[in-house]
Amino acid sequence: MAVSAQQVQELRRKSGAGVMDCKRALEESGGNMDKAATLLRKQGMARADARLSRPTSEGVVASYIHAGGKIGVLVEVNCETDFVARTEEFQELARNLAMHIAAEEPRYVRQEEVPDDVAEQEKEVYRALAIKEGRPEKVLDRVVEGRLKKFYSEVCLLDQAYVRDDQKTVGELLKESMGKIGENIAVRRFVRYQLGEGDDG
Repeated sequence: MAVSAQQVQELRRKSGAGVMDCKRALEESGGNMDKAATLLRKQGMARADARLSRPTSEGVVASYIHAGGKIGVLVEVNCETDFVARTEEFQELARNLAMHIAAEEPRYVRQEEVPDDVAEQEKEVYRALAIKEGRPEKVLDRVVEGRLKKFYSEVCLLDQAYVRDDQKTVGELLKESMGKIGENIAVRRFVRYQLGEGDDG
């Protein structure tokens, strides 16, 4: 089907993808804007997966201060080149991540950073709880895994629902951004301070 330049421009504005990618996505989806946008997201994610192994030695440290100076966040977000690190789009992504960390209080960047003893302790608690609830023995492992996944989605930044769009995780947001920016992007580390936290009282 013929796709109008206006449709291409609208999709481009929504997705940030290139003209030819937008045109192809609209043709494949029969001119349906939502389907075309979903198609572009999937393509972006696939391209992002291919970039994940590329080194990220450039980037920025972004900061965010919230609630009249009561909460502060520093986050290091890496990319492949200094050119991308200086772009407004990349810097805005880093600022948004700092804001997300202030709001959602993750404890780790990714699941691999959760200490083994912490994960094991959580599993023990979930297993004991499932037994107390009267769950059959054969489903215990599945129940424990499900609850552990929920635990990760609460404490790991990349697994958390993104505060500005809870239809995607922070990890998916990063992959989308990789698709648009064209480079590997990684959150290396963050620190979150809250006034009075850690005081003895």
